Amino acid sequence: MSISPVTTEIIRSALIQAAEDMNMTLIRSSYTPTIYEGKDCAVALLDRRHRVLGQSSGLPIFLGNLEVCTRHTEELFGAEVWQPGDVWVLNDSYIGGTHLNDCTVYAPIFVGADLVGFATSRAHWIDMGSKDPGGSMDSTNIYQEGLRMGPTRIVAGGVECADVLRLIETNVRFPYVTLGDMRAQIACARMGVRRLGELFARYGAETVDAAREQIFAQTERLERERIAAIPDGEYEATGYLDNDAIDPDTPLKVRVRVIVTGESMTIDLTDCADQATGPVNCGRSQAVSAARVGYKLLISPQVSLNGGSFAPLEVRVRDGSMLGAREPAACQYYYSSLGMLIDLVVAALAPAMPDRVAAASYGDSMIVQFAGQHPRTGEPFVTLEATVGGWGAWEGSDGETALINNVNGSLRDLPIEVVETLYPVRVNEYRVRTGSGGAGRWRGGDGVVREYVMEADQDLSLWWERSVTPAWGLFGGEAGAPPRVVLNPGTPGAREMLKVNSLRVRRGDVLRCESGGGGGYGPAESR
Repeated sequence: MSISPVTTEIIRSALIQAAEDMNMTLIRSSYTPTIYEGKDCAVALLDRRHRVLGQSSGLPIFLGNLEVCTRHTEELFGAEVWQPGDVWVLNDSYIGGTHLNDCTVYAPIFVGADLVGFATSRAHWIDMGSKDPGGSMDSTNIYQEGLRMGPTRIVAGGVECADVLRLIETNVRFPYVTLGDMRAQIACARMGVRRLGELFARYGAETVDAAREQIFAQTERLERERIAAIPDGEYEATGYLDNDAIDPDTPLKVRVRVIVTGESMTIDLTDCADQATGPVNCGRSQAVSAARVGYKLLISPQVSLNGGSFAPLEVRVRDGSMLGAREPAACQYYYSSLGMLIDLVVAALAPAMPDRVAAASYGDSMIVQFAGQHPRTGEPFVTLEATVGGWGAWEGSDGETALINNVNGSLRDLPIEVVETLYPVRVNEYRVRTGSGGAGRWRGGDGVVREYVMEADQDLSLWWERSVTPAWGLFGGEAGAPPRVVLNPGTPGAREMLKVNSLRVRRGDVLRCESGGGGGYGPAESR
């Protein structure tokens, strides 16, 4: 069927806006600040063949990854499993690729009797019943990390499955807000069902299908043209994670090999470290997603994501590696290797694309987590904060200062007012870490200093990374400063640490966190 380019563009925009409507429904309906303030979520509409029709702004680490869940469900149960009014959930780390806190909720979309697509979202649930509240920094197997769900129906024919919800409720520490966030994702799915249904009602299935195929074909053509402009060859880059939090003296290799052949690209991750004892592992699908982020940054950042986006890209992952973990590998902090992977894709291609690349960023989520009993309410609490830092410079500009890492995209650090209102801590200082960016003709962006004062006894957990391989510079630029975290700085008992699990801290203790800067670009003497 031939349709007008104008109609195609209207449908393209409508699909993207439908995903944005879903995302806002989720954020505005959620119960925990991790979602409604931090925006730790992502949303996509898929077609009946599990290809992306439109994906909202959100965490890029889930780029083109949500369809893994619907496809796996169909492969497991058959296409006849999809029924109108049903909603499913999945959080299995070896399928979705991430940690158990990231729950994907998805619903089939029917027009009449015909399955036309899926509405999907992934969001971070604050607690999944792991051995420590919120998540453990020292887990050594998946069974310590909480409730693990393969494809599970939570709504059948429009009615909640009470037995399944009761199972979730009795396995998490904060059942009220957990089920609240789950229902926010159900509302998000229903918004997707509504919006795609409206589009089919307005234009008809034949027109929507024709527009979809045009959109996919256009996107694939643009992707191939941009790859073809890169000189054929093999490009490599290597970095090291600090450790897996269990063996503090063993850095873990992340190696990326990029092969460009004509209009096609392969990102080979098979030479990365074997799966580790500690929780730095991820499922294969998440490594593929991270490789796609690195690819998208360089090849087609302005082209909207859809089912044609990654047709020219192959990603190779080795089973049993840190990026292709097998049961019972721990996966709680799966994203440390992935942030480095994204920077390494850019570093590998820097010689071929010097005017398009940036030096490395500070790289990790740099998590600060407090848990305990709130003295004001007597209720248990857990907070999860990502910390911003410096990004790398590029030809023509200094790097950005105090920006969230490239894994997290639209995620936000929690405002001081929210932290101090909800939790028994006071933020004593929050400022730019001046001079932490790497020197260069264009300087790397600076990290930040964030200092907390404990207003009650509680447990502290940290996951900070990239001290062994801090943000490197490019073309003569210098590396950014590595991260630094000190408990009770300037006192005889001061303790420096980057990773710790459920360390008891006391009222009046001070935690000073300094995030890393980005790498510089070009020699400093030419600035």
